[in-house]
Amino acid sequence: MSDARGFPAFPPGARRRARFARSWWGDAWITAIEDAALDSEQLRIGRKYAFAGQVGPITVSQGRIAATVYGSDRTPHAATVHITQLSDSEWGRLLDWVTAKSGFVAALLDKEMPHDLASADVPLLPMMSDLEPDCDCDGWELPCRHAAALSYQVAWLLDEDPFVLLLIRGRAEQDLRDELQIRSAPPESPLRYLVLDAAARARSLLAGADLPDLTEEQDLARWAATYPALHGQLTRATGRELP
Repeated sequence: MSDARGFPAFPPGARRRARFARSWWGDAWITAIEDAALDSEQLRIGRKYAFAGQVGPITVSQGRIAATVYGSDRTPHAATVHITQLSDSEWGRLLDWVTAKSGFVAALLDKEMPHDLASADVPLLPMMSDLEPDCDCDGWELPCRHAAALSYQVAWLLDEDPFVLLLIRGRAEQDLRDELQIRSAPPESPLRYLVLDAAARARSLLAGADLPDLTEEQDLARWAATYPALHGQLTRATGRELP
């Protein structure tokens, strides 16, 4: 089962040579790419390739973006950037934070990313340490011009649909919509969290993960860490001090 999304290639001249990204989150993506770069000249050439339409169709999946990028002599190169995914615990904390903010869920479902999301204690936007570019060209730079061109065009995808960023960080759009709607339901019952936890475990099993056997105390600690909104209920129900 794959949540990968494919996007057609941008033709030459698809964007004007002005401000590269139109959204603040697209700009933030570019900042992460440029902060991680070791060679500004490769970035400059990558921008040129992006504007010239030298990037083929882009595939976005959990923790990975990939495309064939054509060099100045039209030689095709397989370029990839791996991005660290958020853990289930980090997603739980982030989505609890989002649903606690007035209007944030509606904004995300309308494909708008509130600027305050950048201040969440779980960083949705990647940092330089979260990025690992790769390419089959002979260049040693990180990123090379081909991976840079791919990364720049991904900013255009993010402009149109912030759920692309959420997929890169580990959650598909429909999964997130379901989770946001469940978390927006009245909080008095833990039933919604049982549904969320079952869905998260099912995703892990489908991905081939080996779920550990936990003791009752370990599982309570996992619940408290993954779903902070339940911490008080779990403490009261068990009479234990949870981390």
